[in-house]
Amino acid sequence: MSVPWLGIGIGIAVAVAVAVLLLRRTFVVVTVSGESMLPTLRPGDRVLVRRVPLRRVRRGQLVVIESPARGLPMPENPPWLVKRAVALPGEPVPSEMPALPETDDGRVPADRFVILGDNILRSFDSRRAGYFSADTLLGVVVRRMSSHNSSDGGR
Repeated sequence: MSVPWLGIGIGIAVAVAVAVLLLRRTFVVVTVSGESMLPTLRPGDRVLVRRVPLRRVRRGQLVVIESPARGLPMPENPPWLVKRAVALPGEPVPSEMPALPETDDGRVPADRFVILGDNILRSFDSRRAGYFSADTLLGVVVRRMSSHNSSDGGR
């Protein structure tokens, strides 16, 4: 005697497991540390990040990149940095950024991009580090999920 609901239950469980796996491969939650994105983001804010390649990033989007100090045994260095994309491959190189090496055509090189923090005084970004490589990109911020360190209840 077969039990049809058992097969349906297994099918649903497999479908849910596949959906969860796909969501985890597409989205990740990152906690903001530091003040480089004030006033847009505060330390303790959690953001939902969609994993995308550099070709899918648009100027002005908030991006999450791997910290140059990732893996170093320094607790004050977060594994990820949240910044704003200001110039993408093929776009004009922003002026007044001495850390950006000049290119023959005055454009951002392929597989590189320029990022800035909103808080100019507290940001490690292209003003100091030059171009960032496409392979450091985790993805783009889809939305702020919560704010843990503020008294505004998540604004």
